[in-house]
Amino acid sequence: MTLLSGPPHVITVGAGLLQEALEAQAVATTPVEWRPPLPGTADALARVLADPRRTAANERAVARLTSARPHLVGVRRASEVLDLDGRTFLHAGPPVDWERASGPMRGALIGATLLEGYAHDEDGARSLLESGGVRLEPCHGRRTVGPMAGVVSPSMWMFEVRDAEHGGLAYCSLNEGLGKVLRYGAYGPEVLDRLRWMDRVLGPVLSAAIALTGPIDLRALIAQALQMGDELHNRNRAATSLLLRELAPAVVDAAPERAAEVLRFVNGNDHFFLNAGMAAGKVSTDAARDVPGSSLVVAMARNGTDFGVQVSGLGDRWFTGPAGVPDGLYLGAYGPADANPDIGDSTITETSGLGGFAMAAAPAIVRFVGGEVSDAIAATRSMYEITLAEHPVYQIPGLGFRGTPVGIDVTLVARTGLLPVVNTGIAGRVAGTGQVGAGLVNPPAEAFTRALAALADSV
Repeated sequence: MTLLSGPPHVITVGAGLLQEALEAQAVATTPVEWRPPLPGTADALARVLADPRRTAANERAVARLTSARPHLVGVRRASEVLDLDGRTFLHAGPPVDWERASGPMRGALIGATLLEGYAHDEDGARSLLESGGVRLEPCHGRRTVGPMAGVVSPSMWMFEVRDAEHGGLAYCSLNEGLGKVLRYGAYGPEVLDRLRWMDRVLGPVLSAAIALTGPIDLRALIAQALQMGDELHNRNRAATSLLLRELAPAVVDAAPERAAEVLRFVNGNDHFFLNAGMAAGKVSTDAARDVPGSSLVVAMARNGTDFGVQVSGLGDRWFTGPAGVPDGLYLGAYGPADANPDIGDSTITETSGLGGFAMAAAPAIVRFVGGEVSDAIAATRSMYEITLAEHPVYQIPGLGFRGTPVGIDVTLVARTGLLPVVNTGIAGRVAGTGQVGAGLVNPPAEAFTRALAALADSV
């Protein structure tokens, strides 16, 4: 019996209304998931897909990303390792100036200006920044990533992470904790006091401790944390505990008189590992850069105004669209009207196969960002459709130890219309507010369609 001679059988595509109507009439159906390509991308997509370099280039780029072996090798002051000559601050996301900077970005820049002593009060800091008296550069341009506003100033201490496979280096500042903190745009006395303590005590003690422990294998630690319920962006409880276990004996040996306050600070901050994990993601994705013909995304980042992506085969160019406001849960009396558009370099976690791409490993994350456990699993499953590989080490127990989806491909985003899933904290839109919630957000499609057009032009 053939399909034509047998009972009616219908293949349905797209919206489920037709399938439901046919099923109600006892007609056999086979639903097929299909989405049209992103609007206006057909010509560029055809040209990129026809590029004879693309397949081999993507294989090489994603192999370099997944073979990276990030190790925490030190904690060092930014002025020593990032060449911040004169008055230079780094910030999250693609380039932005004071005029276009969002509220939390401005707040963090004001706080850093006060921290460095470039101004003595808020008005003086604003005037200096408005006049261009401080140079602003993206963190990504200096092998660095910064959470939320991501502001890095010379006196801040940085995690230093080395790729033991390919030799790259990457940096990220130390995590301040939650609430009213500089990275969320707060700059009150309690924020500056905490940063000064981190400069005076936390940084030097951690630096001395890591000198005693030797390199710490972050890839192995991340893999273990995934199996303990973290997704390594907004849930880092297991990873922080594992890192604390590695560091604690050395902290006691290196600075017995300061050990209690340092360990108490780290223990009280479940997100302390995030920044080390971000540097691990940065050094891994950087290993995949500059492969001619590759459509692999090597950076996604937001500055609170724009969301930008960088692509392996397109060098350091940014392709941007407007940052969206996350949909999520809010703290206290805050609500959507208080939220700033998406901000931060922490999307390096998603870019390297973690965060929103690994939510199936962390069902408890829904209590922080909203939704149901099934939503977290569905989010991870959908990301396999726009990625080139499954990570050989980062595995998800709930999916039968399947590797996390890794290696976002611009052409797959365009062909499916699926956008990367990002889970994130939410900063208050008014400078000085701090964190107001956490949730989920998608990048703007324009960032990917513009990157696709540039790839087409390069063929």
